[in-house]
Amino acid sequence: MFTQTLTRRVLGSGLVDLLTGPHGVDRYTELVSPTWTRGEARARVVAVRRTTPRSVTLLLEPNEAFPGFRAGQHINVSVDINGRRRTRCYSPASAEGQRPIELTIGRHEAGLVSEHLYRNARPGMVVGLGKVGGDFQLPAIRPRSILLISGGSGITPVMSMLRTLNAERYAGQVTFIHYARNRQEACYYDELAAMPRVRVLHGYTRAAQQTGGSARLDVGQVQGHFDAEHLRAATPNPEAVYVCGPPALVAAVRAVRADAISESFVPPELSAPAVSSGGRVTFAGSARTAVDDGRPLLEQAESAGLQPASGCRMGICHSCTCRKTVGTVRNVITGALSTAESEDIQICVSVPVGDVEIDL
Repeated sequence: MFTQTLTRRVLGSGLVDLLTGPHGVDRYTELVSPTWTRGEARARVVAVRRTTPRSVTLLLEPNEAFPGFRAGQHINVSVDINGRRRTRCYSPASAEGQRPIELTIGRHEAGLVSEHLYRNARPGMVVGLGKVGGDFQLPAIRPRSILLISGGSGITPVMSMLRTLNAERYAGQVTFIHYARNRQEACYYDELAAMPRVRVLHGYTRAAQQTGGSARLDVGQVQGHFDAEHLRAATPNPEAVYVCGPPALVAAVRAVRADAISESFVPPELSAPAVSSGGRVTFAGSARTAVDDGRPLLEQAESAGLQPASGCRMGICHSCTCRKTVGTVRNVITGALSTAESEDIQICVSVPVGDVEIDL
């Protein structure tokens, strides 16, 4: 411990910064180990599991620059694919403060990062850890009864909540409903079956119940998609309801419990204008221009030959944030207008309203 503390003090000293300028000490320590960085959060993959046909689970050992997360939050995870850094939001499934961090990533054939990790993730791989965010969290004062609902890979933030509640020996009532296509794609099935003090139900939306001849009678099933009957089967009147999954699941839950805390991992439908503004889009940092065609500025920048940083492409991760120096843009999710000069915008969900200049 003394050696680690001394090392941190030495590497963090102004003299070391002076001697290693202009690149800084991180550019030298990472030559020894890619995760030896002071200012950039990174993690080494220490284990990889593929327990279902449509998911991969990574165990990550973060460096000291990573600040941690709250159960239910998501992390911007960056990987290098064919020489280009790609960033996506993933919610840890591990409990708050637990190391290593566990990510279970749903496989999507059209998903560049998820498919890459499913096929290529291996122990020793290093990934970047960026911004931690999201309001899908349990309150500091825990409710007396909680119903958690998830669909597909939306199970990960809910698992983090369950594991955190178990670790703190939460004494209230917890019920969990998870929806998957079929039994084989139900992540964490065995762990949930053995989890103490939690009532678990599974819903299989695309296949009949499949238990492989060794059904666990303490794990219930509900048929089809969520409705009021599923709520009654789970727990009639929970004090708090949390749901994470596809928009259809979120909408179905909120139709029954309008007060449900929700998060959806599927990009919302963007209300792009039917007719483009026809304004001039100037990318000031590269001296390139384009005529607005109505698409989000991220897509227009890529069509102009630029490669701006991007991640979720749905307005969550903020990886694509750029400075708008001139003009007005509209957020296609909220409809809000950004009219001020020198204002940061998310170009993945912003469309021009007339002439616009972006510092890109």
